[in-house]
Amino acid sequence: MSTPAVVLPRDHIPPALFETVNAVCRVAIDVAAIIAKGPLGQSLAHEVGENSDGDGQKALDVLADDMFEAALRTQDIRWYASEEQEDVLALNPKGQYALATDPLDGSSNIDVNVSVGTIFSIFEAKDDPIASFLRPASDQLAGGYVIYGPQCCLVVTFGNGTQMYVLDPDTKKFELVNAAMKIPPVAKEYAINASNFRHWGAPIKAYIEDVTAGSTGPIGKDFNMRWVASLVAETHRILSRGGVFLYPGDARKGYENGRLRMVYECAPIAFVIEQAQGHATDGQNRLMDHSANALHARTPLVFGSAEKVDRVASYYRK
Repeated sequence: MSTPAVVLPRDHIPPALFETVNAVCRVAIDVAAIIAKGPLGQSLAHEVGENSDGDGQKALDVLADDMFEAALRTQDIRWYASEEQEDVLALNPKGQYALATDPLDGSSNIDVNVSVGTIFSIFEAKDDPIASFLRPASDQLAGGYVIYGPQCCLVVTFGNGTQMYVLDPDTKKFELVNAAMKIPPVAKEYAINASNFRHWGAPIKAYIEDVTAGSTGPIGKDFNMRWVASLVAETHRILSRGGVFLYPGDARKGYENGRLRMVYECAPIAFVIEQAQGHATDGQNRLMDHSANALHARTPLVFGSAEKVDRVASYYRK
């Protein structure tokens, strides 16, 4: 086995799955070092093209994708699906896993020194590369993210709770700091891009109108709005202190199902959130029951403290 980059409890993790997550962590440590150098190193934030969905790619998007693909070729991974790649890549023909990743989430924030991250999801590989990923999110063996911020943290679940690890800059290892994260059930924060209000459907508009009415409105409570435009940063805040995140579909062309990808972003985040006793939906229905119908398919996403996510769903029922 390779030198551990993360001190995982191995009693319930198959050795090959441990090695896969360990490989992700080793690359993440290198990515964290590149990000930490910022303008002292290579240019990271300039546009270098577009991905298959027409989203702008930053230099660090492509660099991180290249780093993960190269490192994972030597692991027990048969199929590699990346937000930055149009198609599934074949890595190890004898590999037993299929790994999906957004190698660098939140790249629009690279040049302003705001937290960005890597999101990943691991399935059992099938003979069909596409079928390995277009399956219920509940089939995931592991899911999580690395956040590159004031601390570099790994948050991961293997279906037995959500764990958090912090990268020790001295040992260059991710050390366990919370073996069972739980989203606070009560919070006064919500996260949404309010500039899109005019495009939303009636349920989301009604919910936001009620929370902005505060203590004088039907919810009877004052709220604060947060919006970082980095999914890992939003997720990490909600895991730490509760609240709700909303990225609904809206009336704009191309935004009918929001802009977040089911395979690379929403499925692993939903897995992490549910294992931390939160809820994750498409606004109405449990996301872990969903399957993507295409590799880069998008879905609306609402997640966070269970009561708040359920309240959003009630506005659709109304």
